Amino acid sequence: MRCCPSLAALALIALSVLPAAAQTAPGKPNVLLIIADDMGLDASRCYNVGKDQAPMPVLETLCGQGMVFDSAYAAPTCSPTRATIMTGKYGFRTGVGAAITQKGGAGLSVNETSLFDVLSGNGYAGAVIGKWHLAGAEDGLDHPAQLGVTGYYGTYKGAVRDYSHWDGVENGKVIEVDGYATTVFTDRAIGWIAAQQAPWFLWLAYNAPHAPFHLPPADLHSATGLVDDAGEIRRNPLPYYNAMLEAMDTEIGRLLASMPAGVRANTVVVFIGDNGTPGKVAGGLYGARGAKGGIFEGGTHVPLIIQGPGVTAGRSDALVNSTDLFATIAALSGGHPQTPDAVDLAPAFGGGSTARQHVYIEHFSNIPPAGPDVYGWAIRDARYKLVAVQDMPQMLFDLDADPLEQTDLLSGDVSSEAKAAAEALQAAYEQIRR
Repeated sequence: MRCCPSLAALALIALSVLPAAAQTAPGKPNVLLIIADDMGLDASRCYNVGKDQAPMPVLETLCGQGMVFDSAYAAPTCSPTRATIMTGKYGFRTGVGAAITQKGGAGLSVNETSLFDVLSGNGYAGAVIGKWHLAGAEDGLDHPAQLGVTGYYGTYKGAVRDYSHWDGVENGKVIEVDGYATTVFTDRAIGWIAAQQAPWFLWLAYNAPHAPFHLPPADLHSATGLVDDAGEIRRNPLPYYNAMLEAMDTEIGRLLASMPAGVRANTVVVFIGDNGTPGKVAGGLYGARGAKGGIFEGGTHVPLIIQGPGVTAGRSDALVNSTDLFATIAALSGGHPQTPDAVDLAPAFGGGSTARQHVYIEHFSNIPPAGPDVYGWAIRDARYKLVAVQDMPQMLFDLDADPLEQTDLLSGDVSSEAKAAAEALQAAYEQIRR
C-alpha cells in the first residue's frame, strides 16, 4: 500500500517546490494542464463565492503564488469545454455543443488541428491522462491518436460507475483497472513526467469530483464522520463531493512534489474547472438559474489559476473563454496558431489586459437532453451579460451589481442603459457568429 504524507505535510512540500512568482527558467517551459470535472467557481476557497468549500491547500497555494482569473468561463458541460481547449474554436465551428454520448454519433472531428498537433510541431512531448470524453460511438478507441495525442491513458467516457473499479482505454485498447482513479491518474502522471527529456505538455484530466459521489480513501482527505453508505451519500452529497475535491488536491500536491526542483521551476501549471458545480451540491446558491448544465453563471463561471515562470502573483479581471487556453499554451511552446476564437492570456500574466472584449457561451445539441440542461447562448462584456435561452425571451444582467443573476433588466420597465447594453451585446454575438 502506498504511504501518503499528511495533508499538512503535502501542502508544505508543494509550497517548498513552487518557484517565486517572477522566477524564470531557461528554455521552453513545460505545461501541466489540470482539469477538474464538475468544479465551478463556488467550489474553491480562492473565490469569494459559495460556502462550505473543501480545504484544498495545494490549490490555494497555487492561487497565492500565481494569477487567479476572476472572469473565466467554460461550457455548461464537459465535452464542449474540452473541445474548445483542444481546438481553440467555439462549439458552433466544431459541432461539439453538449456532452457527447456513446449511443450513436461522432465526437470531435479528427480533421481539426489540435493543440497536440501544434505542440508536437514545436518540439514538445505530449500526453493525455484521465478523462477523454471527446469521442462518440462512431470514433473508435484510437480517437486521441487521430487528434495528435501519442500517449493516452484514462477513462474514455463521461463518467465511471465506480472510482475504484473502472474500465478505460490505453493507447487504443480497453483496460480494466482496480485502483482509485484519482490516485491512478496521478501515479501515471508522475511516471510520464519523470520519463521526459524534451519540453512536455501534460493534459491531466481528473474525473473528480464528478459523480458518483463517494467516500475517498481515508489518507487523501481530512473529513470526519462520513460513512460509506449509498443512502447517506444521496441524502447529503456535499461532504462527499468536498472529500473528493480534497483527495484530488492531495494528489496534485504529490504530483508537484515529485518533480525535481529544476523541472518544477520550469513548469507552468494551469488549473481549470470544465463546467459549473452540479446542482445537488451547489446548495441553491444560484436559485432558479441553476448550476451545471445551464448557460447562466452557475453552469459556466469556473476557476482558472495559472502559476509558473513568467506569471506574477495576483488577480486578473480579464475576460477568459476556455478557447483561450489553446492560444495561451500554444504561445508558451513558441507557436502562434491563428483561430478566430482564442486569445493569448500572456499579457494578463503580469497584470495587464488581453485582446478579449467579450465572453461567448453556448450550449446546443441535436440529441434530446437526458437531464435538466439549458440550451441557448450567452455573451458578456466587462459588466453586462445577455442570455438567450432556447424558446424564452432574452435576459440581461448587470454582473457588477448582480453576480448571481437574480434580476433580469429586460423584464418590466427597461431602462435606456439596459436597452443599449443589450443591443451592443446582440451586435457582438452576431459578429462572432458570422
